Amino acid sequence: QVQLVESGGGLVQTGGSLTLSCVVSGSTFSINAMAWYRGAPGAKRDLVAGISAGGTTKYEPSVLEGRFTITRDNAKKTVFLQMNNLKREDTAVYYCNHGSGPSMVTLGTVNSSWGQGTQVTVSS
Repeated sequence: QVQLVESGGGLVQTGGSLTLSCVVSGSTFSINAMAWYRGAPGAKRDLVAGISAGGTTKYEPSVLEGRFTITRDNAKKTVFLQMNNLKREDTAVYYCNHGSGPSMVTLGTVNSSWGQGTQVTVSS
């Protein structure tokens, strides 16, 4: 059974930075796409950033200006989300997602796996 544990969330001021981590167990990891989503508890989760098994990345348009960077460390079975220049609208619960295959099309599907989420709060 795949398990994901997120960490790194917290309270930060506008313009600040945070790095989220997601450690995966019960998975080969290196052959799976990974992603970060965000949303309110119990609400729809929106893709923030995804990374394929091969390292290809994609980002939600509002963070395409380079504020967020997703990376993966296959040896540590960990995916990271570096968040810079945080804005109040980035406030959300951030969820790690483990795709069922190497392609990003497997992200967020019923066969993917989710972490419990980590709260990010950006204050002015």
